[in-house]
Amino acid sequence: MASSSRNNKKYDVFVSFRGEDTRDNISSHLYSALSRQNIQTFIDDQLNRGDEISESLVNAIEASAISVIVFSEGYASSRWCLDELVKILECKKEYAQIVIPVFYRVDPSDVRNQTGSFGNSFSKLEERFKENSKKLQTWRNALKEAATLSGFPSQNIRLESKLINEIANHILKRLLDQVFRPNDNKNQLVGVESRVEEIESLLGAQSKDVYALGIWGIGGIGKTTIARATFDKISSDFEGSCFLENVREESQKPGGLACLRQKLLSNLLKDKNVSLDIGLNFRRLSSMKVLIVFDDVTCFIQLESIIGSLDCLTPVSRIIITTRNKQVLRNWGVRKIYEMEALEYHHALELFSRHAFKQNHPEVGYEKLSSKVMKYAQGVPLALKVLGCFLYEREKEVWEAAINKLQRILHPSILEVLKISYDSLDDEEKSIFLDVACFFPGEDVNLVMKFLNASGFYPEIGISVLVDKSLIAIGSYNKIRMHDLLQELGREIVRQESINPGNRSRLWHHEDIYEVLTYNTVSSLLWIIILKYSSIYKLDMNIFIYARTDES
Repeated sequence: MASSSRNNKKYDVFVSFRGEDTRDNISSHLYSALSRQNIQTFIDDQLNRGDEISESLVNAIEASAISVIVFSEGYASSRWCLDELVKILECKKEYAQIVIPVFYRVDPSDVRNQTGSFGNSFSKLEERFKENSKKLQTWRNALKEAATLSGFPSQNIRLESKLINEIANHILKRLLDQVFRPNDNKNQLVGVESRVEEIESLLGAQSKDVYALGIWGIGGIGKTTIARATFDKISSDFEGSCFLENVREESQKPGGLACLRQKLLSNLLKDKNVSLDIGLNFRRLSSMKVLIVFDDVTCFIQLESIIGSLDCLTPVSRIIITTRNKQVLRNWGVRKIYEMEALEYHHALELFSRHAFKQNHPEVGYEKLSSKVMKYAQGVPLALKVLGCFLYEREKEVWEAAINKLQRILHPSILEVLKISYDSLDDEEKSIFLDVACFFPGEDVNLVMKFLNASGFYPEIGISVLVDKSLIAIGSYNKIRMHDLLQELGREIVRQESINPGNRSRLWHHEDIYEVLTYNTVSSLLWIIILKYSSIYKLDMNIFIYARTDES
């Protein structure tokens, strides 16, 4: 069975209907509802037709991912409608086209058996084609087959507006689940499905107020990817939805926050020319079930400027906020925070392999080298993708050299993303971060605080901020934990202070320390060395040195 991938489809939906019965009601209203969802829909507005359905109609059916058949009382009296039906079912069989029947003021059993008022319409056609028994049997079989498919009987939903909304949302969900998302395994997201299910479960919690969920973690850990995958999966369950990307970046542009608010309202209300009356727009939202994702939020003011308050939304609405800063979530009153963890080893290796080898596993002979990359990246998707692309189709010697280089120099694309969190710190917080990155991973947090306090800092606040921004964590036994990439970020920042180690603010590498102590090249800057049970050439040290030279 062939796939109905959207890549080779001109239309998302083809609507088959009897014009005299439904052109001015359900069919036109359904077309409008689908258009508002930006679903490309083909609907035949011609009033006059020839003896056979046109080639353009046949092409339109074949070029559609989904066909919707609106069965009405007079549908079976039209040979053109029945020929369309036959063609649609052929496409279902040959191309795996999705077929959705709508039974508009007719019973599915009457369509299936050609009885009742629907059967009376078909009887009129039988009279005209009584000498073409083969054609009639083809139509009967098609009606019987289509009527057995899962669809929408209008008698089950009294209000036509509600019926149309349910059909449109169902179509959108089918498109998202079976058409828009590629079936090719190479393009599927890695390690995402179980996390999306966790987030879905959290969002499904009963709440009297608007339920907001925070997705929190370091840069490059996959917060946006998970939020997008969740949004794509569940957005069709809501009357309005909006994924507001890159809030941090967009808000820095002139008029950026106002543009973000305009985009939010336009998407939620499905109105490109939304009114400038903000109060009116939010009142319109007060009766809607909406889903909003605020992606990459860095401060509370951004949320406050874009949406003001959650009081304007209904309790069944859901909000997702991705951020590197946990304090943003506290300020917004977020009740549940989902902490993004690194990918498990097998998922990390698969993601890396897709970029480095264009397959799900390393090539023969590259297993050990790939394992070294896994150790370096430690499950951070950004690092895995960047390094996989960089190493693609390179010789083993290049791999070895690149891996060795990465031990001392962070890849620029990785550094750029991680440094955003560092840049958001104040000067004292930056100093504490650099001290921790250079000297204190794995140390007892209380010992570190004493050291920082003696240095004139306010470590209780500084350490708390670093934790909130996911730059460090306090693990078991009260030890400071820092991801290796973040540790390398801090050290790279210090390295970039000067090409001469003696002019840097901190030293940790044994060769640099040996050079500075041997040749007395230290500057007047503050410098710190911490060594544990290490031997540097002829210098045996089990101490830490904290020194400052006089500027005179």
